[in-house]
Amino acid sequence: MRPTRRAESLSHLEERQEALRLSLAAAIPSSARFVWEVGCGHGHFLTAFAKAHPEQVCVGIDITSDRITRAERKRARARLGNLQFLRADAGDFLAVMPKGARFTAIYILFPDPWPKRRHHKNRVVTPEFLTEAAARALKGAGLYFRTDHEPYFRVVAAALRDHPDWKEAEASPWPFEEATVFQKRAERHFSLVATRR
Repeated sequence: MRPTRRAESLSHLEERQEALRLSLAAAIPSSARFVWEVGCGHGHFLTAFAKAHPEQVCVGIDITSDRITRAERKRARARLGNLQFLRADAGDFLAVMPKGARFTAIYILFPDPWPKRRHHKNRVVTPEFLTEAAARALKGAGLYFRTDHEPYFRVVAAALRDHPDWKEAEASPWPFEEATVFQKRAERHFSLVATRR
């Protein structure tokens, strides 16, 4: 009997998450404390951050293989042992992180805003994402969000204000500046900082 599409999809998800679980086990100790960049693109920001903070473990993820390949080249050229790039979806990453690993900071820089209403479900920052990320973040960990899409910025700001696990840090400065490709192209951008309660 032929499996249903739902069964095939579930099987594919399980295989993908198991492969990611093995990659993470090799890259991140179970008790690791690390900086996480969601949607690292070609790795410009996190490579610069890891170079400036050699004492911190840094992990960047992106869903596009080509971007991860380019990011890995940057890491190799810079010879950074504290930096890893992995092809992964944010939801999968959170689902299979080593149990004792915790975020010290989360950077989400210029994510796809999915501006059409019917595509909003594809946005990375949702109340569910904030809950799952908070469960894996140390108390006081920073969440740093930046976008050039003002409507998305307003939605994320409202979600953080209403979320029981995060507190918007209105006067908090941006901790590390390294312009991404998208930031260089943007006429203006909007930034917010929140901390894990």
